[in-house]
Amino acid sequence: MTALNRSTRRRLQQLRQIPSVWEGDRRALSPDFAVATESGGRMQGDCILWVDGTEGLVRSMDMVPPDMGHEAVVRALLQAMEYPHSPSPPSRPQKIVVRDREIQFFLRGVLQELDIVVDYAPELPLIDEIFHGLQGIARDRPPQLPPEFVKPMMGITRDIWNDAPWETLDEEKIIAVDLNYGDVGTLYVSVLGMLGMEYGLLMYRSLNSLKKFRQKVLAAGDAPEELEEAFLDQDCLFVTFDQLNADTDIPFDSEDDLDGETFFADTEVRPSFGNLHPLEGMRPVLYEEEASVALVALRALHRFFEQHLRRLDEENFPEINSRYRIADPKEESKKISVKVMTLPTVAEELAEMSASEDGQEFGVDATPILRNDLVPGDAFYSLGAMSWDILSVLRATVKFRQEADTDFPQDADGFPVILIQTSRPKAAALIEELKAAGGLKGICFNPGEDPFSDDRYDLGVLQTNNGELHLFGEFIEDDPIHVQARKKWDQRCKKTKGYCGLVIARGLKGASKGNPQISDMMALFEARSISSKELGLGSLQLMYFE
Repeated sequence: MTALNRSTRRRLQQLRQIPSVWEGDRRALSPDFAVATESGGRMQGDCILWVDGTEGLVRSMDMVPPDMGHEAVVRALLQAMEYPHSPSPPSRPQKIVVRDREIQFFLRGVLQELDIVVDYAPELPLIDEIFHGLQGIARDRPPQLPPEFVKPMMGITRDIWNDAPWETLDEEKIIAVDLNYGDVGTLYVSVLGMLGMEYGLLMYRSLNSLKKFRQKVLAAGDAPEELEEAFLDQDCLFVTFDQLNADTDIPFDSEDDLDGETFFADTEVRPSFGNLHPLEGMRPVLYEEEASVALVALRALHRFFEQHLRRLDEENFPEINSRYRIADPKEESKKISVKVMTLPTVAEELAEMSASEDGQEFGVDATPILRNDLVPGDAFYSLGAMSWDILSVLRATVKFRQEADTDFPQDADGFPVILIQTSRPKAAALIEELKAAGGLKGICFNPGEDPFSDDRYDLGVLQTNNGELHLFGEFIEDDPIHVQARKKWDQRCKKTKGYCGLVIARGLKGASKGNPQISDMMALFEARSISSKELGLGSLQLMYFE
């Protein structure tokens, strides 16, 4: 059985224990219930809920895949204790009650030394009431498409999937679909998927919305809040193709929907539809008028791809236009004249916009390289804080100190520091290399991912004054301990006006590993905390070479 590590137990033991009883349960929700994702897809699975039965408040709720183990229940419980959804402060209950014997025994083993009683009850009235409400919301939710549009939409999205325009066109190659149908004049289509990450079509209602979105994304860099704001500010219809596992539910589950099942069985992807608008946000539903417009546009695009896609690619995007007569979904005998055309001038403008942003970040000829040869491979590294008293002592006693370029506030609960601990010879060599590079300019955490395993990382980066970037550590992005450490790091850096430190210590083996004494600390570099946007690397991907 997986146990909590000692530091986590100590941290939880420090939480105030309150005289309350919490209820917890994990239940499979109906296929109708799914959480909308930013890509327009839907995540389905089990819902884990922890509720303060004494106060009647939801402490945490999480959706997880059905095959995830009991560890997910523990993670949700730790979140309920340390980062509750409700306005209640972090705390530890005296007692928890579950209705699953396996979960009860599992929790008893995991929660040892936390003084929490784990009991079993066959019924949990408060939890039952909440889950009943959730299922009621799911039942009342409108379908993604009006029933009469399911079959034609499944048919045309199958055609678009087979056309695979993302193999030829990147998202800057804009195609205009001149409809003049309903309330829509022209849709401006951007193709997603050339990078192999997500496939789909974004159909913007105006060229201004498309350009505005591109500008905001480029300006946001990797700032999550700014990226989310840019995403929600779009004005478009969308269809995306979500790559799924074979045991995932079909999105359109009416009894006569054989096309949906066949589509999924043949491709292992599921088409999802929706609408984005600055005032509505993301809505994973198309109503009748929107579905009609999307269907006409997709049919015209398919005809255009069949006729011209072979003439287009990343380097060649000439001006091409064709006109098609498309059946009106509301009245099949009526035909709509639709003009489809490439917009090479717009494509050039978007490409120049991206190039301009890259030039601002790096300079025209700069190619930033993240090196991995500075910090010894066997070094211990961590992020944390040092008390101001100890910092004062260290400044006076350390063998080498790089002073901050100005005084900074000491309002935080400690000075944020990165500790790198290795053997004495390697620590000395590391210090000399940093000095030779002009000293330490800044410390940054930059997003990274392994595209083959879908693992995401928070990469620790040191920037030296000669412009070089060096990796010092890799942290699992969603590890609860690291998430909390990063949160505290950011809070402390904000209070110090962006100043932080790098401590290099000796003593890789023995009792001092991970806990060096003042005498073990050989160097202190005071520097700036740099945001990933300032660094300008973007999200990095692990590369495999044979």
